[in-house]
Amino acid sequence: MKRENDLGRDPIRSLVLRVALPSMLAQFVSVFYSIVDRMYIGNIPEIGDTALAGVGICGPIVTLIGAFAFLVGVGGAPLMSIKLGEGDRDAAERILANCFLMLLILSVVLTGVSLLIREKLLMWFGASTITFPYADAYITIYLMGTVFALMSSGLNQFIVCQGFANAGMRSVLLGAVLNIILDPIFIFLLDMGVSGAALATVLSQMASCIYVLLFLFGHRPPVRITFGGYRFKTVRSVLTVGLTSFIIIAMDNVMIIAMNTLLQRYGGAGEGDMLVTCATIMQSFMLMITMPLSGITGGTQSILGFNYGANRPDRVLGAQKYIALLCVTFTTIFFLVAQLIPQSFVLIFTRDPDYVATASQAIRIFTLGIIPMGLQYTIVDGFTGMGVVRASLPLSFWRKGIYFVSLFVLPALFGAQAVFFSGPIADFGGAAVSVLVYLLTIKRILGQRAAAVAVKPA
Repeated sequence: MKRENDLGRDPIRSLVLRVALPSMLAQFVSVFYSIVDRMYIGNIPEIGDTALAGVGICGPIVTLIGAFAFLVGVGGAPLMSIKLGEGDRDAAERILANCFLMLLILSVVLTGVSLLIREKLLMWFGASTITFPYADAYITIYLMGTVFALMSSGLNQFIVCQGFANAGMRSVLLGAVLNIILDPIFIFLLDMGVSGAALATVLSQMASCIYVLLFLFGHRPPVRITFGGYRFKTVRSVLTVGLTSFIIIAMDNVMIIAMNTLLQRYGGAGEGDMLVTCATIMQSFMLMITMPLSGITGGTQSILGFNYGANRPDRVLGAQKYIALLCVTFTTIFFLVAQLIPQSFVLIFTRDPDYVATASQAIRIFTLGIIPMGLQYTIVDGFTGMGVVRASLPLSFWRKGIYFVSLFVLPALFGAQAVFFSGPIADFGGAAVSVLVYLLTIKRILGQRAAAVAVKPA
C-alpha cells in the first residue's frame, strides 16, 4: 500500500513535478497516437483520403463518449482526494464504488443509444454518400468497445488521485503503444482497412481497462473498488463537480463543427474545403498543446484536493504556484514552435504549398494566446480539483462564450480566415478574468474551508 507520492507530506515542488510530468507525458503519447493513426489511415492505397475523411467525421462522436468518462472520473477523483485529505477513508471508498457503478451504467446506455442512432449522427456531423461507409464501419466497431473506453479513462483518474501518477501513466501508455503496433497489422497486413483501425483501438482500450481494473481491485492502492454504499447524494456531487470538464469537452466539439461550417460558408465552394483541411491540421497541432496541458492540471488536482481536504492552505497555494509555472513554461515552448516552425508540423499531413502556407498561418494566429491559456487551465482545473464548481464552471462558460461570439462575428466582418483569431481572443479574455477571480477569491475560499473544518465535531 506504499504510494509513489505522499500528497500531504512530500515537498511541494518535487511533488508537483512527479505528478504532473507522468500525466503530461501520457497525454502527449495519446495525442501522438491519434496523429499516427490518421497517418496510417490516410496512406491506405487508393481510398486513403476518403477513409481519413470518414474517420474524421467520427471524431466528435468519439470525443463526446469520452466526455462521459471525464464527467465521472474528473467529478469523483477530486472529491475522493478531499476525503482522503480529511482522513475519511470510508467516504472515499463510497465515492469510488458509486463512480464504478456509474461508469458501468453509462457504458451500457451509451453503447445501445449510439448504435441505434449512429447513422443519423454521422450524417449530422457531415458524412456524405462517399464517406459514410468508412465512417459507419469505423464507428460501429468502436462503439462496441465503449465500456473499455469509459472504464480505462474514467477509473484512471482514481489511480492518479491516490498518488500513483506513474501507474496512471502506464495505463495510458499501454493503450497508446499497443494501438500504434496493432494499427499497421490490422489495416495493412490483414487488409481490414478502416475496420482494422477501429478494432486496434478497441483492443488497446481493453488492455488499458484490464490494467486499471487489476490495479484498483488489487492490494496496492489505499482505496480499492468495493460494492455497496450507493447513494444518490454521492452521485449528484460527482456529477456536479464533473460537469465543468464535461461541458468543456462537449463545447469543444460544437466549436469544431461550428468553425468548419463557417469556413465552408465564408470560404465558398473553392476555398472552403481547403480551409477546413487547414483547420483540421491546426486543431491537431492544438491537441499537442491542450492535451498535455490538461495532463498537468488534471493530474495535479489530486495534490490540491488532498491538501484542501486536509486544510493545508499553504500547500494548496504553493502547489498552484508551481503548477502555473509549469503550464506557462510548457505553453511558451509551444508558442515559440508555433510562431517559428509551424510548417514542420504541417508537412506531416500535406506537401501542397498552398495548404502548407495557409495551415501554417492558421497555427500562428490560433496560438497567439496559448501562454495566458496556461493560466486559465491552472485556475479552472485548480478550482475543480478543490470541488469549487461555483468558480470553475462560470469561468469555463466565460471563455467559451467569448470564443463563440468571436467565431460568428469575425468572419462576417473580415472574411473566412478571420475565424482563426477567435482562439487568441478567447484565450486572452478568459485568462484575464480567471486571474482576476482567482486573486479576489482564493484566500476567501481557503478561509471558508478552514472555518468549516474548525466547526466540525471531533
